[in-house]
Amino acid sequence: MDLRQMEVVVSVADAGGFTAAARRLHVVQSAVSSTVRALERELGTPLFDRTTHRVALTPAGEAFVPAARAALRAAELAREAVDAVRGQLRGG
Repeated sequence: MDLRQMEVVVSVADAGGFTAAARRLHVVQSAVSSTVRALERELGTPLFDRTTHRVALTPAGEAFVPAARAALRAAELAREAVDAVRGQLRGG
């Protein structure tokens, strides 16, 4: 599993669907679906219940999304920490 997959799943959960998530991520809907399917295969369980008119998180998805949000935030903080050190090294 990677950060991009987490970002896609969180986006689908936030947007309420694959098409809306694709718009937010500036990718085609099939790329979003493929990414989610690959992660679901890796995890061995579906993260979303899909019907023709809606998408809802499964219990596994409900557990995954907060952890994915935390991982994405941690990655962002790590990047910011490195950027701050780089700035100090350049400016120092």
